[in-house]
Formats: sequence, C-alpha cells, structure tokens
Amino acid sequence: MDSGGWRPLTEREKQQLEEVKSRLLNYRTHLMNEATIWSRAIYPLLVLAEKGAIQAWAEVGLYARYSRFEVEAIADGALGQCEFDFLEAPYLVIVEAKRGIENKDPQAQLYAQLLAAAHLNWEKNALPLQEIFACYTIADTWNFVRAEVEGIDADMPTLRLEFSREYSEKLEIETIFKIVKAIVGKYIG
Repeated sequence: MDSGGWRPLTEREKQQLEEVKSRLLNYRTHLMNEATIWSRAIYPLLVLAEKGAIQAWAEVGLYARYSRFEVEAIADGALGQCEFDFLEAPYLVIVEAKRGIENKDPQAQLYAQLLAAAHLNWEKNALPLQEIFACYTIADTWNFVRAEVEGIDADMPTLRLEFSREYSEKLEIETIFKIVKAIVGKYIG
C-alpha cells in the first residue's frame, strides 16, 4: 500500500473530497451509527473511484466453493467489474466494523471475503495467483489489506496478507482516495 502508481488528483476530485470531508469534520464519527458513517464517509469515496465498468456496490454477496470448504459472506461494499448489471469480479471488498455490544474483530470476516473474492476472480481469469484488496473501516478510520491467494484449486489455498497503517478520513481523505484509485487503476489497464 505504498504511493507507487498514484496519479495526481484532478481539481474536481479534490473538490468532491473536500465536500465529503466537510460532512465529517464537525461530527464525532465514533458515536455515529454504521449506516450514517457508510452514507457520509465510505460509500461516497467508493463512488468517486468508479471508472469504466468498475463500479461501487453495497451489500455484495460473495460465495466460493473450495475443494475442502465453502465460503459465504456479505461484503458491506465492493468495487469491481460489472457486467450486465451484476458485479462479476470484486477487486476491493469493504467490511464496516461493528461497534458497541456487537463489536467483533473484523479481520476474520475480511479473510473470508478475500478468499471468496479471489475465487470469483479466479473463475473469471484462471490466474494461479490472485491479488485482491480489502479494507475494514472503524468509524472514519480505514485499514487496507493486500492479499495474494494461490492454490485455489488445491486442497488448502495459501493466503498471504499485507496490512497498511490506519488512515483517518477526516485528516487523510486524499491519501485514502489515492489508495482506492490506485487499486482501481490496477484493473483498468
């Protein structure tokens, strides 16, 4: 998750990011409910990153059958290749972590989503090494994950993970958007 491959932001993107940030600055996001944070902070950034057939979707069902186990998950959001009004290949999956009494470590859910998304992409392109990205958010804090999945048709696939540091949307909205935009850029060629 380094800065390699980041493209400069356009003036329009900068204006739109400032608009998103202005909706967060005077609020204590750690007290907002998940739906409010999703609509004010997370989904607007995903929509800004759309390009060509890559679209942002919410509540994305993911299912994959490996030789020894099945993975079924619902991603809170995803950016991926859309064909015929259907998200075919998810490239970035998002988990919005629960807070309060429903609080759980979001990483187990994220791993399942990564495995399911990698399998879906493998079905589409048959590459032996699937690179897939994910993010989990807690309030307006973003944590990115880069994953490599190999051996999808083997008894047990290999999942390798690389984590980013935490990014605060109120303070680092441009950096977060550049990361998301770079992920999209990897898949549009």
